[in-house]
Amino acid sequence: MFNVLFTMYLIKKIFSVSCLALSVFIITYVFYKSQIYWNGENNSYYLFYHVASIGFFIFSVLLFLLKGEAKTYLIILVISSFLSIYLVEVYLIYKSEIIEQKRIELKKKIYKDQTGDDYDTRDVFEVYNNLKDKDKNIVVGSYPRANINYFNQNNEIFFPLSGISNTDTIYCNENGYMSIDQTDRFGFNNPDKEWDSKVIDYLIIGDSLAQGACVNRPNDITSAMRSISNKNAINLGYGGNGPLIEYATLKEYLSPKVKNIFWLYSEWNDLENIETEKQSKILKKYLQDENFSQNLKSKQSEINKITLKIIEKEKEKKIDLSKNFQLFKIKNFIKLRKVRTVLNKYLPEEYQPKLQAPKKLQDDFKKIMILVKNLAKKNNSNLYFVYMPEYNRYLDNYNEDTFLVVKNIINEIGIPFVDINKEVFEKEKNPLKLFPFEMPGHYNSEGYKKISNVLYKISR
Repeated sequence: MFNVLFTMYLIKKIFSVSCLALSVFIITYVFYKSQIYWNGENNSYYLFYHVASIGFFIFSVLLFLLKGEAKTYLIILVISSFLSIYLVEVYLIYKSEIIEQKRIELKKKIYKDQTGDDYDTRDVFEVYNNLKDKDKNIVVGSYPRANINYFNQNNEIFFPLSGISNTDTIYCNENGYMSIDQTDRFGFNNPDKEWDSKVIDYLIIGDSLAQGACVNRPNDITSAMRSISNKNAINLGYGGNGPLIEYATLKEYLSPKVKNIFWLYSEWNDLENIETEKQSKILKKYLQDENFSQNLKSKQSEINKITLKIIEKEKEKKIDLSKNFQLFKIKNFIKLRKVRTVLNKYLPEEYQPKLQAPKKLQDDFKKIMILVKNLAKKNNSNLYFVYMPEYNRYLDNYNEDTFLVVKNIINEIGIPFVDINKEVFEKEKNPLKLFPFEMPGHYNSEGYKKISNVLYKISR
């Protein structure tokens, strides 16, 4: 009997201390997110979390004061409530995974019906291992922004903004096949001869949408521009790039021969990417000094060597990356990401979470775009800002906060703004048909081609 009573005492004591510690952590975290990360810009949304966290803290203190059966029943009620909420989270996760599996099976069926071939389910390293014996000149794509931590940790004296030159590079698969293209002398997705032209009529810069993610040449935007216009075009896009890396790339590779620059802005994550990019000591120098340059054109052999080293490390880390992904899923589970997403839909508009980036990132973006405009003007190049919509825009409850913020900044600076949603997607009866299998991802070949038609007409 004594052992039972003592065990109950310990459980109550541990539970009370745990609740108090957890409540303090939650209060601190909510304060950080609302007042430091968002700088007080999203207080209406975080009001509920402030009240809830303070309420939880008060409840934790009261737990120390309660005695006897009342405390026991309250503990049982709290534990039962938490378990119920997390069971709902488990159900929502399970439901989303079932939906994703059905999407994969549907992709396989559609691809088989359309082409007669099987959908390629291999990842990039599996494809690489299967092809490396036949093609000694093949590598896996490496992306500048993904390597920021590596360059910071190893105190590298320069930061590559492209990949390995003159190689067959494996990128991604969203259309049923793994896209593979040969890079040019500077590691970008172009036929190398494009750099020898006396005039470069079109230069495309941006992230994976500019690079031509998951399609082979000539189905990317830049290749389609060459075909439509019968003129020269250069692609400086790279997957994962944000505005700071893109500006740095222009600084390094922009030629005086360029007539028109198309800056492709990705609605999905371009503003948020700035926060990661500013963690690089070298990239920050482009913001701090308008004359800063790494002279990367003369360092391609070093870029090749270090990029190969990174790719080898990525192959070794493949298992670790899988573990990191699992850790990410666990964090989302603990934070009840699915449950909160569902509940947010029922909040009044003023309490909905803001989708645009914090003001500090908007200010950085504006500064970068002013630098881009100045660079284009100095180079006597026409500059166009091209807003590229993402898949979720064409589902229910689209919030145009980010679109309006970005458009206002670009209009204020005085750069021509091209709305691809208005010019392309709104004219389609079914905008989703411009995405692979009408499912989330980059654009398909048809989508890229329609966008290139718009860019060509604008610049004529």
